[in-house]
Amino acid sequence: MTSTADTARDSLDGLSVGDALGAQFFVPGRSLADLIDGRPPAAPWQWTDDTEMACSVYSEIRGRGGIDRNALAAAFADRCEPYRGYSGGTVVVLHEIRDGRPWAEAAGASFDGRGSWGNGAAMRVAPLGAFFAGDPHRAALQAALSAEVTHRHPEAIVGAMAVAVAASHAAMTRETGCTALELLQAVEPYVVDGQVAAGVRRARELLDRSVAEAAYELGNGSRVTAQDTVPFALWAAATFLADYPAAIIACVEAGGDVDTTAAIVGGIVAAHTGTGRRGEIVGIPREWLSARERLPTWTTTDGHDHSHNAPTR
Repeated sequence: MTSTADTARDSLDGLSVGDALGAQFFVPGRSLADLIDGRPPAAPWQWTDDTEMACSVYSEIRGRGGIDRNALAAAFADRCEPYRGYSGGTVVVLHEIRDGRPWAEAAGASFDGRGSWGNGAAMRVAPLGAFFAGDPHRAALQAALSAEVTHRHPEAIVGAMAVAVAASHAAMTRETGCTALELLQAVEPYVVDGQVAAGVRRARELLDRSVAEAAYELGNGSRVTAQDTVPFALWAAATFLADYPAAIIACVEAGGDVDTTAAIVGGIVAAHTGTGRRGEIVGIPREWLSARERLPTWTTTDGHDHSHNAPTR
């Protein structure tokens, strides 16, 4: 049986490959048709802030077994590389934390004291959910703690909880299977009323629709908010839960904030599929994993990256 640590690592790989591949489609000349035909962009694929922050969440949850918000805030601040694509607001918050301002003050002061409802808390949390496979209550609680470090608005926190619970359920059912409706039903108890909750409920009504229709109804992350990102990401993960490449291609087809939707979807789906192929289950293609820029060595307790791909910058 796969351990929760291994499942979380699969989720991190799925998240980072989705992020890195999705980011390639912000470069002019990239072709969705080529990707569908098995000709992805040339390697290496560099990952973004989505992966950098997810690596910190994964490292903390694996090392501590839970989220220490002070430690996670310090890790985010110390490891922030602005060129990775962080938003200006996030850079400000992390710089303030690094300069000694308490994280609760820094995050709470953004957006005139309302806190951010951006999709950043959701984009990094799938490996945490996978770590708590089959324990949705703990996944939701720990996801909320991880979100509060940078995102204080309820929509952002609920978005992170929804993604973590989906990843927890996806990981729990990797041997038994899970339907699209079952995955979204597992999330339902953890989304309090609001725009994210309404979007997730609407996603259940769109499970037989096309990618284009789902993105039109639910959003594609182009507004960079939790409510414009999480519902479509959960729809795509549920629809393509047994087929990692198809799930990522759906995110590319939808457009918008492709690296972030692909990170969320990739993290949930890989928690269910792992890598390679198992019968009808299609996981992360090994050539995609090799094309992704190497993850930081501190993401593993032994100090070594196991992906056997190109060195990081």
